[in-house]
Amino acid sequence: MADITLPLAFVAGLVSFLSPCVLPLIPAFLTFIAGTTLQQGKAITQDERMKIIIASFFFVLGFSTVFAVLGVLLQSVLEAYAYDVRNYLGYVGGIVIIFFGLVMLGIVKIPFLEQEHKLRVKETRYSFLTAFLFGAAFAVGWTPCVGAVLGAVLTLAVTNPTTAFPLMLAYALGLGIPFLLVGIFISQAQGVINYLAPHLKTLNLIFGVVLVLMGILVFTGNLVVVANLFSPVQMIFGG
Repeated sequence: MADITLPLAFVAGLVSFLSPCVLPLIPAFLTFIAGTTLQQGKAITQDERMKIIIASFFFVLGFSTVFAVLGVLLQSVLEAYAYDVRNYLGYVGGIVIIFFGLVMLGIVKIPFLEQEHKLRVKETRYSFLTAFLFGAAFAVGWTPCVGAVLGAVLTLAVTNPTTAFPLMLAYALGLGIPFLLVGIFISQAQGVINYLAPHLKTLNLIFGVVLVLMGILVFTGNLVVVANLFSPVQMIFGG
């Protein structure tokens, strides 16, 4: 099942990055944690660019660490019981994933997932430590619009604890790589974000449908059948 769920977890990270309440704020947020500013018409110095890149790295490291630890905890705590309650986990997990898909489609409204839940982080004298702490707070406190996506990935990890750590790592990579790319290409990032902005809602609707379909497959125990469909392709390409 990991053959299909790991790419899905990675895509879920990308969808979280592209959520309407996260993507537009990223350039300003990264420059803030780097201790610099973006001004229209003003070129970024090489020193400022390096600060932003390094701050982006520590920010991504912060939330990736939290997700990795969460994956290890899920795997170590639930793995011993996974076989005994496998069917029940599939039923419950499938329903929960379908539910999160309906939330993304706007069919179900949950005020808790539409509110912003932040942990306040005090700045330290060490800007990169501050960036790491902001990343950890970002993972723990989270922001609106992405709760359904993260919840679906966590549910998938609970239904298959043996892959909990790889799933959370794949999600962190899907979310983290674009953050790093924005940090590296900060000058061009705003133009790309402005281009993507009108399409973000459509992307979330598409992934909502994907979650509903995946939830049905988990509930019926057929997700492994979909994974097997990829086996011939992997054999052809040496995967």
